[in-house]
Amino acid sequence: MARKPVVALVGRPNVGKSTLFNRLVGERMAVTDAIPGTTRDRLQAQGDWRGVDFDVVDTGGIEIYQPKGSRDTSPLAEGSIDFVEQIKRQAFMAVSEADVIVLLVDAVHGITAADQEIAEILRRNEGKPILVAANKADNPKVAENAVEFYGLGLGPVFPVSAYHGIGVGDLLDAVVEAIQASAPVEEESDREEMLKIAIVGRPNVGKSSLLNLLLGEERVIVSPIAGTTRDAIDTEITWHGMPVRLVDTAGIRKRGKIEPGVEKFSVLRAMRALERSDVALLLLDAVDGITEQDMHIAGYITEAGKSVVIVVNKWDAVEKDSYTMNQYMENIRQKFDFLPDPPIIFISALTGQRVHQVLETAARVWEGRFQRIATADLNRILRAAIQKHPAPAKGTKRLKIFYATQVAVNPPVFLFHVNDTRLVHFTYRRFLENQLRAEFPFEGTPIRLSFRPREGMLDE
Repeated sequence: MARKPVVALVGRPNVGKSTLFNRLVGERMAVTDAIPGTTRDRLQAQGDWRGVDFDVVDTGGIEIYQPKGSRDTSPLAEGSIDFVEQIKRQAFMAVSEADVIVLLVDAVHGITAADQEIAEILRRNEGKPILVAANKADNPKVAENAVEFYGLGLGPVFPVSAYHGIGVGDLLDAVVEAIQASAPVEEESDREEMLKIAIVGRPNVGKSSLLNLLLGEERVIVSPIAGTTRDAIDTEITWHGMPVRLVDTAGIRKRGKIEPGVEKFSVLRAMRALERSDVALLLLDAVDGITEQDMHIAGYITEAGKSVVIVVNKWDAVEKDSYTMNQYMENIRQKFDFLPDPPIIFISALTGQRVHQVLETAARVWEGRFQRIATADLNRILRAAIQKHPAPAKGTKRLKIFYATQVAVNPPVFLFHVNDTRLVHFTYRRFLENQLRAEFPFEGTPIRLSFRPREGMLDE
């Protein structure tokens, strides 16, 4: 499969990179806010224009120039100057991987010292086409003033309004021309089914650290400051020949502790990322133990019908003896008894301990989502279950199950034809599910049992 061209959006903070990113990919994936520094990690998604597919990469603002004595009130000041350096490094990594670079500037404010320094850095990327997008050109007068950005000595300047879509088509025309000039786009072959994994959990349990280890490179910012990851970040890798999409998400706080604005939207995106995944890696903090919020997040996974692997991080920081792991595992089984028999892995994202088991386990669980049971085998299990535990009755009327069949996968769905659906008690539903799980590998995967009234008898 040919690699899609990459278009990197770079620039100083708060010039509208995330807004333009959302415009180019056709959906609101990047968090946008008037607060500089909102986008801290690289975001990548597919865009297309005139039949040409390409990946668009949004980056954190490159904070290079700051006047002496100025007071930084942005979120970047929550940590230290190291935070700014990490964002700069992320942006430069995106530029090094890009085929086309789009430098965003603010058409209202004109050229700044930061714009000039960034332009000087970009000029060192010889051979890569650079386009200048003068954003916030919402009226003709501002658009006319955008010509001053030719003074940066880069590429052509395009006055645009990312918010209203003005001039974006002209910019995309130039992007496609630059792509076609540098490397002809090859046709992609049909893609095989992809394993999609969402990494979820409370803030600061180590989601980004785990993602970086799985990727083998520094793709997302890792910081001890809770809430560093604000966007759901998609990254595709190939693992043992299998395409895998990993999604790192913002930490999901308790509902009452979610701040309005950017954080609230980030949590909503984490929930959306969970919905479009197949398997959720639920990260727990071994030092903190199981919290009420961990159980709430597990409930979200269940409601979304996703398979789950419980990953206990920071295991290296726990004082333990030969019984600790078994005791911890038993506690997890008790607290998360509503989950579909999830596998449990004890890791350290700091030392790399057992991290190799994460993708292995997720892939095994994913296979269970596509498990099919032949109708003959399913009804054999059903007969044995009824002999072991007769169906419940209400008054003089007893539940009769005539036959069952599997009607769907991903997740597996089983249809039971019965005489009266009102006689199906939830405890018997759970019993039947357990009988299925006893014979077939649905580890960590929800299975759905549906009951429908039907004429006919199951041979007994």
